[in-house]
Amino acid sequence: MTVAARRLLSLVFVLAFSASLFAQSATSQQDPGWWKNAVIYEIYPRSFQDSNGDGVGDLNGIASRLDYLQALGIDAIWLTPIYPSPQVDFGYDISDYENIDPQYGTLADFDRLVAEARKRNIGIIMDLVLNHTSDKHPWFVESASSRTNPKRDWYMWHDPRMVDGNPEPPNNWLSVFGHSAWQWDAKTGQYYYHRFYIQQPDLNWNNPEVRKAMYDVERFWIQHGVAGFRLDAITSLFEDPAFTDEGYVLGSDGKPLINAYGDKEVDTLKTDNLPEVHDVLRELRQVADQTQGRKVVLIGETYLRSVDDLRKMYGTHNDELDLPMDMEVGFINHFDVKMFRDRIDQAETEINGDEPLFVFDNHDNIRWDRYDHDANHQDVGRVIATVLFASRDTAVMYYGDEIGMVTTPPTRKEDVKDPIGITGWPKEKGRDGERTPMQWNDGPGAGFSPPGVKTWLPIPPTYEGINVVAEEHEPGSMLRWYERLIALKKQDPALHAGEETMLNTSDEHVLSWLRKGDNGEAVIVACNFTDQPQTVSFDLTAQGIRGASVRTLLKTPGGSDPASLQSVQLGPFGVYIGRIE
Repeated sequence: MTVAARRLLSLVFVLAFSASLFAQSATSQQDPGWWKNAVIYEIYPRSFQDSNGDGVGDLNGIASRLDYLQALGIDAIWLTPIYPSPQVDFGYDISDYENIDPQYGTLADFDRLVAEARKRNIGIIMDLVLNHTSDKHPWFVESASSRTNPKRDWYMWHDPRMVDGNPEPPNNWLSVFGHSAWQWDAKTGQYYYHRFYIQQPDLNWNNPEVRKAMYDVERFWIQHGVAGFRLDAITSLFEDPAFTDEGYVLGSDGKPLINAYGDKEVDTLKTDNLPEVHDVLRELRQVADQTQGRKVVLIGETYLRSVDDLRKMYGTHNDELDLPMDMEVGFINHFDVKMFRDRIDQAETEINGDEPLFVFDNHDNIRWDRYDHDANHQDVGRVIATVLFASRDTAVMYYGDEIGMVTTPPTRKEDVKDPIGITGWPKEKGRDGERTPMQWNDGPGAGFSPPGVKTWLPIPPTYEGINVVAEEHEPGSMLRWYERLIALKKQDPALHAGEETMLNTSDEHVLSWLRKGDNGEAVIVACNFTDQPQTVSFDLTAQGIRGASVRTLLKTPGGSDPASLQSVQLGPFGVYIGRIE
């Protein structure tokens, strides 16, 4: 079937289905501010729920777990790519932007998922990969066919540097996944640029036809009812037009640092976060804002160098991203009270009052157990969850965080599925460890796949003790902690939308803050960042609060129910949340 015919059939289906999609009771997406203070749950579809027994998760599997997500308090699900793909980068190498990969289901399955999620006031956020396509995408196949093909300029082609009569890459730019970012094409006598894998050639965003094609993709999925888009690698869209070499990152000895792949590390100033990115963000926002009757949110994957860069991502007139990811808080990667305090405060005071988006882990990064402190794993997890859900922010969590799933990397190179791990082993073990199947119960297959099925990644041995069913029946479990925190974020006026002020800013052991609502409601949050008990006191007169008594909303074991703000006791890695009265 041609692309045009498929589009026509798809549009007919959408029009026929739209009555059921939009005739539901008012949903979160119909509130123009639904995304503020929301909880977004990232699902790696391969690993969430296998509905057909092939060892790979799928859309119908996700649909079967919507009641669980609704009970947890989720507002939106971010799906990593589910488009047709050769799966070199497990979906981030896309060969067709307007369909569903058969291993995940069909376009009809997707539409049913959107409809069923909407019944539960849950939106579906698509991962929109704009920087590159698969080398098997018809656009690139045409582009690579000859120098005169009409789509030649859809990608980043460049003549080689000739050294002793041999072609070499045009410059020293590196792939994020190791080695040169340039791939030689002997047929046409040029290199093409790939910021990521060789099989992921970069699109040329200076070409208006590329922009139009991608904005049409955005419109296609909006027609299918998505609540928004997470924009993958959005800061990588443009490169230095002069193609000059990057600078090297130098160590203390003045020599270039060497990365896990054996390359001299470059600073990426020529290939990341160039000013032209903002033009595209404004245009993407214009397309999203043409949607009638509901808010389509734009989320950015924004690894940035400073809070100034983060502030710019919202746009001078709030006309770019709704939610650029603030990686400065969640990826500090060690328990340092001062760093957490400073960076959370920056999000509160240095981005013009815009909504911060905090995230601690995802499919590309080791889970939050990287903050682990041996026997205090669960307690550390509760501290991290408190920072995520009790701050003034929209919160992104990763599937399995709520039960304390841990990173389980492969122990042998021959078991690695992620090409990064194959290339960088043993210094770089890849991302398999944070992508293992969801642990639903302690039975064979962990409730992810039927018993006896070989899952695409092995189920970690921790599933016997760390699983949803076990934690649903344990009042003190991590799952119950997440449920209570999320409920407070949604229901308590101060924690839902109140302003945030850091407290006791010279304390080197306890991170504390105040959430204060418009009507004077006030909640105190205190997190012990040490493995020793701590006692803290608070004087809130400078914040205009006269009350000194406090009523417990939530606390970890080992802490007290204080009668006043003068003595709040915290156990090792303890948390206390209380309403001031």
